[in-house]
Amino acid sequence: MSTTAPFPGSARAAGYTETDTPTTAPPTPEAPAAAEAPEPVELEAAEVEVVEPAAPIDLTTLTGTGQPDPAREGVRGLLGKLGVKVAPSPAELAHREQAALLEQDEATIRQTTFPRAVGILVANRKGGVGKTPTSVILGGTLAAIRGGSVAIMEVSDDPGTLTFRAEGTPQRGIGELVTDANQIRSAGQLASYTAPQTSFASIIGTTGPRSRLDRDAVETTAAVVDKYYGIRVMDSGNQPSSDAFDGALAVTDALVIPVLNSAEAVGEAIALLDHLRNHGGRIAALADQAIVLRLTDGRVENPQLGANITGILAQHGIDRTYEIPYDAHIAERGPITLAKLAPATRAAFTAATAAIIRTLTDQPITEK
Repeated sequence: MSTTAPFPGSARAAGYTETDTPTTAPPTPEAPAAAEAPEPVELEAAEVEVVEPAAPIDLTTLTGTGQPDPAREGVRGLLGKLGVKVAPSPAELAHREQAALLEQDEATIRQTTFPRAVGILVANRKGGVGKTPTSVILGGTLAAIRGGSVAIMEVSDDPGTLTFRAEGTPQRGIGELVTDANQIRSAGQLASYTAPQTSFASIIGTTGPRSRLDRDAVETTAAVVDKYYGIRVMDSGNQPSSDAFDGALAVTDALVIPVLNSAEAVGEAIALLDHLRNHGGRIAALADQAIVLRLTDGRVENPQLGANITGILAQHGIDRTYEIPYDAHIAERGPITLAKLAPATRAAFTAATAAIIRTLTDQPITEK
């Protein structure tokens, strides 16, 4: 019987015992050493160019062509309607320029605001030079353009003609307001002492016999008016040395002096300026910044004097002079309605009123 020899190495295999091989975790890498913080580097300050802010751009100018619009007036305007575009005439260009200036003046009047109520005094030592009509029209122009909040009040010692030049027949006025000033509690209550105008101004004049106004009466009533109106126009008398006039000066921020083209009226205006400058301080500043309105009432005038008035006033420190043309409605010497004035008159008063507003903005007006 044959036998098969075992395969080579069988003896070793018989003695082999399999055991589990231990699992060895891979070595954990060492954390890198923390990097050292770099040394601070001192930088030299570089010179920085300061750029001024750009001026605001009027976007309305970006859409224009630089050329005036075709003619709209006269024969040239008629040709334009027929399809023939013609350049405007010099007269039409001048008219457009005047319209643009009027629009600018109205914007100045409408958009200027103040931190408190402001007072405008209309004054001249000479009577009959147009103080009351000027007060009515100046206040009416302000109210019409600003949408109201303008009071026109009488501050003359004795009763004046402010109520007579106003629209309406008020039952109460400045005399009653002086008596009741401490009892006014609302705008509606104050309105019962006024004559409302179609211009949206409110006039507070004399409605009957009243006591002579003094400084305290003027200051007290002005304080009441200022609680409910943004602008106060004051129609004064002919006595700048009076107690009432001193009270008006105490609550005035701008001075307006109407004159006729006569030597007497201009002479009295200059005398008033000298009187105010003698006060010094704030009162003298009112005189230096005064605005003069040259009115024409239809009476015969000296042409030579009329041509020299502006120069005469300039010699006395007045360089803000505005001419107001003759107006038949003012010359009627009755109640004044703003809408009845000639367009040239309204434009002239608008220009003067804008100048008054600019005068107010040129001085420090702070809350009291």
